[in-house]
Amino acid sequence: MTRLSPTTGLLRRLVLSACLLIGLPWARHCHADDGEQPTYAIGAGMERMAAWPGAHDARNQPIPFVDIEIPNRLSLSTLDGLQLDLIGGPVLHGGLYGDYQWGRDSEDLGVLRGRIAPLSPRLTSGGYLEWQLTKQVDVGTDLSHDIDGAGAYFDVYGEWDLPPIWLLQHSFELRWQAMNGAAMDRFFGITPAQAKGLAVPTWRPGAGSQSTSLEYDLFVPTSQHTGLALALSWERLLGDAGSSPLVTRFGSRNQPSESLAFVYHF
Repeated sequence: MTRLSPTTGLLRRLVLSACLLIGLPWARHCHADDGEQPTYAIGAGMERMAAWPGAHDARNQPIPFVDIEIPNRLSLSTLDGLQLDLIGGPVLHGGLYGDYQWGRDSEDLGVLRGRIAPLSPRLTSGGYLEWQLTKQVDVGTDLSHDIDGAGAYFDVYGEWDLPPIWLLQHSFELRWQAMNGAAMDRFFGITPAQAKGLAVPTWRPGAGSQSTSLEYDLFVPTSQHTGLALALSWERLLGDAGSSPLVTRFGSRNQPSESLAFVYHF
C-alpha cells in the first residue's frame, strides 16, 4: 500500500491549489466586454475540513487564496475552480471548467491507517453552463472528469449575493453533487480485503447522488486593498456515499468546513 508522508501530502495540496495561480498573469490581459471592472484578489489563510471525505474528525491546513473575476470572460478561484466563458452572453454563460478533488493522506486516516488506501488529490476538467437570473442570483451546472481517469463529477449549484451590510459583502451557495461509479468507489468503496480487516461488509457503491452542501461566504474589508475572507460550509453525504461503512462506522454523513484568509485585492 502506498503511503504519503505528512510533508508530501501537504505539498501536493499546496501545489494543486497553487496551480490556479498560473492563470494570473494571463488573466490580467483579459478584458470584460460590458465595461464591468475585473477584480483580482490573492492571499493566504487556514482551512478546517474533514480529515478525509466522510470522516468525523477534522484537519487544519494552510491554503492559498485566489479570486479573479473578469465578467463574461474568466473566473479563477481556489474555492470554485476555473471557468473560462466561451459564450459571454448577458444571461447565459458557459465553456471550460477545471477544479480539483481533495484526497486522503495516510496520516489523516487515524484508526483506518494501513487498512484503507490513501488517495492523492486530483485535477478535474470539463465544461459548465450558468444562467444569470438577476444581478444577484445565478444557477449553473458543471460536468468534469478526473484527468487521470479515476471518475466523473456532476454539480448543480445556485448562488445568491446578499445585500451588503455597511461594507460587508456576503453570499450563499447551495450545491448538489453526483458521482459516477468509479469516483464513488474510489472514495467510499470497500474491497473484500479491506472489509476483512475492518470487520465490515464489502461495499461497491454505484453512480448517483453524493452530497448536498450550503456555504456562506463573507468578506470583511480591513483597508482600501485588504480584507478577511470567511467561508462556512455544511455538507451532507447522500446515497451510497452516506451509506458506506466507512462513513456509518468510522465517519459521519455531516461534513462541516471553515476557512479564513487574509486577502489583498487590486
